[in-house]
Amino acid sequence: MTAVDLGFPRVPGTRGRPSVPRPDNPALIDTFGRVATDLRVSLTDKCNLRCTYCMPAEGLEWMPSADVLTDDELVLLLRIAVERLGITDIRLTGGEPLLRQGLEKIVERIASLEPRPRLSMTTNGIGLAKRAKPLADAGLDRINVSLDTVDRALFETITRRDRLSHVLAGMAAARDAGLDPVKVNAVLMRGLNEDQAVPLLKFCLAEGYHLRFIEQMPLDAQHGWNRRDMITAEEILGMLGEEFTLSPFPAARGGAPAERWLVDGGPGDVGVIASVTRPFCGACERTRLTADGAVRSCLFSNDETDLRALVRAGAREEEVADAWRATMWGKLAGHEINEAGFAQPIRPMSAIGG
Repeated sequence: MTAVDLGFPRVPGTRGRPSVPRPDNPALIDTFGRVATDLRVSLTDKCNLRCTYCMPAEGLEWMPSADVLTDDELVLLLRIAVERLGITDIRLTGGEPLLRQGLEKIVERIASLEPRPRLSMTTNGIGLAKRAKPLADAGLDRINVSLDTVDRALFETITRRDRLSHVLAGMAAARDAGLDPVKVNAVLMRGLNEDQAVPLLKFCLAEGYHLRFIEQMPLDAQHGWNRRDMITAEEILGMLGEEFTLSPFPAARGGAPAERWLVDGGPGDVGVIASVTRPFCGACERTRLTADGAVRSCLFSNDETDLRALVRAGAREEEVADAWRATMWGKLAGHEINEAGFAQPIRPMSAIGG
């Protein structure tokens, strides 16, 4: 799969900023006609799990506290994004966002922005049982929980922590608090949990959760990703098809990353995010802000723009907005995982934000 296959012309080997002048447009546009309206914000690179496909057992060297955006700096950048750049959706990520001190107050401040953005969070669910209601009261609209198995022993093998009961309790609390629909993100890995597709879907259908399988991506800190070990979307759908009848979801997909399928005629459905084998870069609406204030135009980008430095140097808000616009204007056609010479991002997923 190449950028041409994604519907974009591309000269192999080209890099750097586009030569086409950026038009006078306040939105986060790029040279391929895409407009970023969905902002993924990492609140911390720290995590309380040690998932085998994400980081080593001993963990990572976390960002120094002084490098992480303060609450005021974070809210300032999000206000610029909403008021000046047209961001309508904000998702809080990590690391593990529940580890961020004062999270509920941060959520409350974001929810008070005008126009009010839709506000969601991706979490591993540990500690969510006690905080789901306060987060909902603060203004959080929806939640995604990462869960790769409902088998306790296998969960401990994958995460190196015996915390499955805490995650399940957190999911139930989120549902009860009205953070609906609760979405579940699952990654299947060959030789580890590839037999969990059907059990996960049965569990989510029974509990009213919305399951999304995600192809494993080259974002691990160890840089040990191997395409041969990845369970593809086609394989996932094949496994599910042995137990369920899947039919295409009737609503248009738009810029959503998941292809959705009705299960046994509905109303339940399942999604598959085929980031590697069926890239959806042509419809991408996302921009990303790391915990230390760097803007990234793509999850797999190796280029960043340091907005924290601008803010701490006293730059005007429109100067910050212009730097953000310039970053997105230079966005490549696609992530290029399937092209020769692809280089995995230096930052791992825990430091970028999902």
